[in-house]
Amino acid sequence: MLERFQISRKLLRELDITVIITVIVLGIFSSINVYSATHLKFGNYYLKAQLIWLIAGLFLTYFILIFDYSIIQSYANIIYWFGVFLLVLNDTIFKSTVNGASSWMKIGSFSMQPSEFAKLGMIIMLAKQLSDIEGKINDLRNFVKLTAYAALPMGLIIIQPDMGMTMVCFFIVLGIYFASGLNLKIIGGGIAGVIATIAIVWNSPLMEAYWKTRLLSFLNPEADELGSGLQLIQSQIGIGSGGILGKGFLKGTQISGGFIPEAHTDFIFSVVGEEWGLIGAIVLLFFYGILIYKLIGIAKNSKDLFGSVICVGVISTLLFSVLQNIGMTIGLMPITGITLPFMSYGGSSMLTSFMSLGLVLNIGMRRKKINF
Repeated sequence: MLERFQISRKLLRELDITVIITVIVLGIFSSINVYSATHLKFGNYYLKAQLIWLIAGLFLTYFILIFDYSIIQSYANIIYWFGVFLLVLNDTIFKSTVNGASSWMKIGSFSMQPSEFAKLGMIIMLAKQLSDIEGKINDLRNFVKLTAYAALPMGLIIIQPDMGMTMVCFFIVLGIYFASGLNLKIIGGGIAGVIATIAIVWNSPLMEAYWKTRLLSFLNPEADELGSGLQLIQSQIGIGSGGILGKGFLKGTQISGGFIPEAHTDFIFSVVGEEWGLIGAIVLLFFYGILIYKLIGIAKNSKDLFGSVICVGVISTLLFSVLQNIGMTIGLMPITGITLPFMSYGGSSMLTSFMSLGLVLNIGMRRKKINF
């Protein structure tokens, strides 16, 4: 019975240990910074919770590695439509509003962010469809079908409205389309269409004044220092005061003073900048660089198109999330609810990050058509 849940030594030799070590380091570093941001008010509650999510994520990754990823292709429709179903439930029955967006499903004391799982389902579905059409994405019928599959979950996420996750999904699709060889003119037209859609949504009742102010506050945070600009201003003060070496662990005044809202989740990079300084930030980016480099290698060496597209989708998610999250904490990008992968506190974010990673590692382990 236990043999069913064991991975053969032949396959384990193909496992990229560097990726595993990298995410463990990120997870431990995350827990340290989450503790720093929350210990004065909550003790070690969030530290324990984040470590539990880290361990659960590693177990989940192992479970995903047991089964050949080609099996997942057979269940792509179920995974995708289950994600859509969760979004519909979230938008209609179980929604819970956090920071102006109804992107959380709450049932009793249990809460989750369905869009995180729907995002992964969308990647798997696009990979399956591209595999079924043998990569012929420039055929109009194929392109429309692919875009419809991408548009459905994105539309349900826009309704919430969760502009951060919508942006992530858009760049996932953009990355997959570009890597699949879609005509650049079509990509340009698609981007123009998205801009037009954003303009329509921006001027519709879906976008409340609060969200507009929040998204644009990075352009001039001083205009509302005690309101929409507070989070960014305090984040910049914290990161700037960290200097080269940082103030030291648990010695961040902006963090310990509670001046930066959501410091343990969306603004975890502010903790890194203040307490670990420029050196700490560079080291963090170095580990992300290693991770992305390794995942690109797996994507290039995948034995089939289905595996390659999944890798591209995960890489697009990781790359954009890192750039957007760090960019918003230093005032280069709009403030959204995008988390920093493997760093921000949260079960939905951590588990889906590990699920995505497990899929890519699975693809890398089975990159050879026959394993002897």
